[in-house]
Amino acid sequence: MTRSLQGRSLRERRVFSACARSDFKASYPEGPHKLDHDLVSNPMLELDALAMLGEALPPESVEYNLGDVPIGVDGKPAGNGLSIGQTIREIGTSNSWAVLKNIEQKKPYAALLEELLDELRPIIEARTGKMMRTQGFIFVSSPDAVTPYHFDPEHNILLQLRGRKSMMVFPAGDARFAPDELHEAYHTGGARELKWDDSFAGEGETMRLYGGDAIYVPVMAPHYVKNGSEVSISLSITWRSEWSFAEADARAFNAMLRGAGIMPNAPKRWPARNSLKANAMRIARRIPGLA
Repeated sequence: MTRSLQGRSLRERRVFSACARSDFKASYPEGPHKLDHDLVSNPMLELDALAMLGEALPPESVEYNLGDVPIGVDGKPAGNGLSIGQTIREIGTSNSWAVLKNIEQKKPYAALLEELLDELRPIIEARTGKMMRTQGFIFVSSPDAVTPYHFDPEHNILLQLRGRKSMMVFPAGDARFAPDELHEAYHTGGARELKWDDSFAGEGETMRLYGGDAIYVPVMAPHYVKNGSEVSISLSITWRSEWSFAEADARAFNAMLRGAGIMPNAPKRWPARNSLKANAMRIARRIPGLA
C-alpha cells in the first residue's frame, strides 16, 4: 500500500480537497482549471527514488532532453549526453527536462495512480463514461526548463510536487492553435509537438503552479510549460474515455478523406460522440491496405 511520510495510505485520506473535487465536477471535461492537492510529502516522489525508477523502467518509457529549448521546436529536442539516473540526480545543474512514462509498470506507482484516480472516478465516469487506459507520468525539470508547445490525447491532471512552473493553455479544438491537419498527422503516427506562432502569446490562459497546486488539461488542448528558478517535480495522472478514442479515430478517418482529396469537417468536441467517422475508421483498419 502506498504510504505518505505520515504513514497513512492515500485511501485513509483525501488528496484532492472537497473544493477541488467540486471545481473539477463543474469544469470537467472541457474546462482547464486549477485544483489543490495534498501529495507534496511522499518519499516515492523524491529525486533519489525517481532516479531509481528511471533506471528500472524500460528505455522506451524514459525521455530526457536539454531543457533550454524554445517554446516551439521542430521535432524532438537534443539529448543531454547523460543517463536518466544522472539527469535526475543532477537535475539542479544538468539543464534538462525528463519524463518517466507509464510509471504504473511498477507496482507501488500503479497503486499510487489507482488511488488518486479513484477519488475522482465517480465524477469522471458520470460525465465521460468508463475510465480507460489509465497512465501516470512524472516530470523532473531543471530551473528555467521549457516543455515545448504540444498537445496530448488524454484527459490529464498535472500535480505540482516541488518547485513552481507556469503553463499556458489554449482552447482545445480551435484550429488556429492546432490546425486540423496536425491533429490528423498525430493520430496517424506523427509527433505531438505543434508549430508555435508568437501571435499566440496573448491568447492562452496562463496558470501558475506551486507545490500543492494541480491543473486539469482537456484532451488535445495545446499548451506549453515554463519552469521556475528551482528544480521542479510534477506528476501527471491521465485517462482516456470512449469519447477521446472516438475523437482520435475520427481525426484518423479525416486524414484518409483528406488523402483522397476530400476536405473533411473537424470532429465535434464533447459531448458530441463522433461515432460515425470513428466507426468507419475502425472498420477501415480491418481492411488490409486501406488504413
